[in-house]
Amino acid sequence: MKRIVTNAGLLQIFFALLLVITVMFVSNYIVYKNSISGIYDKVTQNNALIMRSIIQSFDNSFRTVNNVIHSVHGLRYDDSIQSDGRMKMSEIYMMQEQLASLLSNVDYLEDIIVFYDHSNLAVTSRGTSDLHTLFTSKYRHEVYDAEYWRSLTSTKHELKTFPAADYRVYSDGTQFKNKRLIAIVDGNKFRLSSKNIIMLVNVEALMKHVDQKAMLPGASLIVMDQARNILLSTEESFGLMEILNDVYFKAGNETSVTRENFEYNFYKSDYNAFIYIDKVPYQFQNIDSVNQANRIIMFTGILCALLLSGLLSIYLYKPVKRILQLFGEGHVKGNDFRKIHSGILRIQSENDSYRKQLELVDAEMRKVVFFQSLDAFPHTEEQDALLRRHYPDFFRKKYFIMLYLEAVPEQKDRLPFDSIEAFEARLRESLSSERMHAEVFHHGNLRFLAMIGLDQSSGRETLLRRLGHLVLRFEKELSNCALRGSVSRTYESQVSNCAKAYDDVLHASPYRKMKDAILLDVETIRYEWNVYFPFERVEKLSNLLLNGRRDEAVEIVRETLRENLERNVHRNQLRHVANAIFFSMLQVAEGNGNDRQALYRLELDFQRMVEGASGIADIEEALVRLAATVASQSQGEQRSKLNPSFISQYIDLHYMENLYLDHMAEVLETTPKYFSNYFKKTFGVNYVEYLNKVRLSHAKELLKDSSLTVAEIGEKTGYLNSSTFTTTFKKYYGISPSEYRKRQVS
Repeated sequence: MKRIVTNAGLLQIFFALLLVITVMFVSNYIVYKNSISGIYDKVTQNNALIMRSIIQSFDNSFRTVNNVIHSVHGLRYDDSIQSDGRMKMSEIYMMQEQLASLLSNVDYLEDIIVFYDHSNLAVTSRGTSDLHTLFTSKYRHEVYDAEYWRSLTSTKHELKTFPAADYRVYSDGTQFKNKRLIAIVDGNKFRLSSKNIIMLVNVEALMKHVDQKAMLPGASLIVMDQARNILLSTEESFGLMEILNDVYFKAGNETSVTRENFEYNFYKSDYNAFIYIDKVPYQFQNIDSVNQANRIIMFTGILCALLLSGLLSIYLYKPVKRILQLFGEGHVKGNDFRKIHSGILRIQSENDSYRKQLELVDAEMRKVVFFQSLDAFPHTEEQDALLRRHYPDFFRKKYFIMLYLEAVPEQKDRLPFDSIEAFEARLRESLSSERMHAEVFHHGNLRFLAMIGLDQSSGRETLLRRLGHLVLRFEKELSNCALRGSVSRTYESQVSNCAKAYDDVLHASPYRKMKDAILLDVETIRYEWNVYFPFERVEKLSNLLLNGRRDEAVEIVRETLRENLERNVHRNQLRHVANAIFFSMLQVAEGNGNDRQALYRLELDFQRMVEGASGIADIEEALVRLAATVASQSQGEQRSKLNPSFISQYIDLHYMENLYLDHMAEVLETTPKYFSNYFKKTFGVNYVEYLNKVRLSHAKELLKDSSLTVAEIGEKTGYLNSSTFTTTFKKYYGISPSEYRKRQVS
């Protein structure tokens, strides 16, 4: 027992419970010190503040009523009674509309009644009526009838507020409702107009407006006018006669009188000298017995809590030790509860780590299953059995289509999103928000694949429209990034069809037209040949670059690309056109003496750019940049004229001209004899033979692919007449140009 008592764990439990008891004792002692009487003092102080606020609301309400009376007097319908005693009804109706407008702004006004001395017509906010009928069939009271009000207004009086009284208010001829109303009649000692005005105030709405419910529960309120006539009371029998005799208002218009168990607080209004009396209980009865009972309960609770703390400390000691043993710290001395807390945190951390690892493994497994389903090659039975576990996740619908989506950022070195995983998650969420069952996977670089389920194959068109809108919206959300993709045909949900769908979207990209929408439907692909490639202009491009004429060369590049854009050719066809122009310029660049390794890197960079280009602008920019570079090199560098590359390039570009030996010597700034010897030594053949081979190779192409005559072809390839062309052609190929063309056709 001594070992248990001296154990730190047991003492921790005991002192923890003792701390709870101490907190309970302190809180009970605070409640005891701030007893019911103390709380009551604070409540009465708050009630005094509330009463001042209520009186201010009453003053504002009576001030509003007075303002409404002045507004009614200000209406311009004092001459509504004609000389023969009849009323101008048009003006009366206009007055009624304005009364309704005034009434709508004050929620506690029941009605506004206007009548004249020499007429029985009464005008209210709800219409017109005979004065006698109004107070018998609308607002009925035993005392305050039409004769009473007529008699009152016929004598001189000041503004008078009548005590609250019960009226029968009829909604129609038979249905009525009892309402407590206060009548306020305007004074006529100094008349502002010929109107007699009665304001009916709804007591219930008025009390709600001044927030009577905020008063201390059990308190009562009475309102008296300047002559100490009771206007309004929340208690039927108040018994004020003796109390009023002892009331004398001092500075501040407030005083208090205590009678028996109540305190009467008197407030006098600064606005209209009305007296407001607040009757509140002076003190709770039997307060001493309540305090005594409270002390007994408090000390009894403390003793019981101490005893219970000791018993619970012994009872909880062994379970705490068992918990420590489960955490592997049962034999370690120290703070038991701190060990338990650290053990729980460690387990939570390990659980979170395991859960994340399992989620990652599951995601990777699903990805492996998906990409292996794209293979058309067989796997082992064990591998297939492992993969089949995830197949149901992919094929929850009867049919499916495959979506291929590629992001093309404007800045190649900057991602348009935080990470690949973030883009994949956002794409998955967007598809899910459209109620599409989709599996999304990253396919390398900025390419993504998604399998989207379909209930019926007939729903494909609707799904494509929804996908188009979704991708457009998704592209707007991304900054500085374009999207393009393709959609496969519809397939039944079978693993063998995954490879077919993948083949659809993989081979659709080259056949995308330049003006196609973001999403390309594989079923709409049609092979067309509408490419624009002017051979003569491209050959001229090389000549222009060789002579350093940059602007003209750039114009040819732009014209060729934009014409293909207008023809809306396939992207694959545009790549071929761009490559042909590129290699034509690359040949000129090689002749300028550029390093072959640099040209190789330039070619690789261009091919990558063409493959990843989002549109024609990127391709055009790359070709224009290369053209400017080559033209500047040709213009700025002082190259050796007797350069084999330059000579062969010059002949390739000018073979259709009169390239006599003298002309070439002049271009190369040497003598004809020296050039002839240099050429034969360098190229292994004499100059004339080399020139004929170049010309005839171009002539053969024209004979195959053009409708030009033999004479026209000879002229285009640099021969002065057709006989020279025919003789030379037959010398090298053994047949005439005409026979060569016939053989090619057959």
